[in-house]
Amino acid sequence: MGHQVVIFDFSVIRGLWETRVKKNKERQRKEKERLEQSALERIKQEWNLILECRKKGIPQSKYLKNGFVDIDEKNLDTHGKTPQLKKSRALSDGVNKEQNKFIFQLSGEQWTELPDSLKEQVYLKEWHVNNTLIQIIPAYIALFQDLRVLELSKNQITHLPGEIGCLKNLKVLNVSFNNLKSVPPELGDCENLEKLDLSGNMEITELPFELSNLKQLTFVDVSANKFHSIPICVLRMSNLQWLDISSNSLKDLPEDIDRLDELQTLLLQKNKLTYLPRALVNMPKLSLLVVSGDDLVEIPTAICESTTGLKFVSLKDSPVETIVCEDTEEIIENEREREQVEKEFMKAYIEDLRERESTPSYTTKVMLSLQL
Repeated sequence: MGHQVVIFDFSVIRGLWETRVKKNKERQRKEKERLEQSALERIKQEWNLILECRKKGIPQSKYLKNGFVDIDEKNLDTHGKTPQLKKSRALSDGVNKEQNKFIFQLSGEQWTELPDSLKEQVYLKEWHVNNTLIQIIPAYIALFQDLRVLELSKNQITHLPGEIGCLKNLKVLNVSFNNLKSVPPELGDCENLEKLDLSGNMEITELPFELSNLKQLTFVDVSANKFHSIPICVLRMSNLQWLDISSNSLKDLPEDIDRLDELQTLLLQKNKLTYLPRALVNMPKLSLLVVSGDDLVEIPTAICESTTGLKFVSLKDSPVETIVCEDTEEIIENEREREQVEKEFMKAYIEDLRERESTPSYTTKVMLSLQL
């Protein structure tokens, strides 16, 4: 008995497909019209109009009628420079430009110091200074009382001024991959700080006890430094959820590490740990624990067999080739490059782990080699 072959008329299939496309476009058109006529869209238009009028200094009497916003008003500019309302997209762009006035951005190796004009812009809410040769953060940073984000990664900063403690509204401080050797105790006065990133400085060995005051911190990254133990102040950060202290010189963990009862992620790989304390089992919210398995000789069975949803990953570290170089600074820079690549790898790896329902208890790490 021969094979049965089903033959379709392609023109018929194409006709069916074109009909479906037309119906879909019609549905999209009707949905767009519905949204344009909805109350939410009108509220959005009114709000954008109010923002635009306030920016231009136009009094409410020009765009309010009987207490309601008149979005059909055509001439809102009392000086006659704007004959009609801008479209919604243009208004949104105007709002974004207004917000950008509060953000300072600087990058490029041509910068060796911050511009003098910066000290006059004390209204700024964010600094983003990256990939420059700037070494010093001036003391006048204390004038920026509205500062929320201080992002200073990948520069040549050698120290932070004590005046940084005057930034009471600061929420994010990122000084990763600089040349810091210490952190000023005044940083403990930034009582609203939520995220602290000191990774990749290679030389920090301790944190001041005053940082115990940072009770709002949820994220701390001190990886790629020279910590021999978890700082006491970190153990007193009661709201801490993420702690990355990988690529340091830890030989053991404190027995009271379970004080961090809000901790969810603990990254310990590339240290010199030989055992893990049983106290880790007492941390109810710990969901991801990453260690290096090379030197470990004792792991509590309860950790590997945890029924609390803990994902325990033991990485097999590949040996790092020794770089023969007379210039010590070049060696350190090469280490920073490698750490940056490995941090990006770990970030992607952790995101993948969070999407899995189960995780192997032992994972071999792929060696990351750089041609520098």
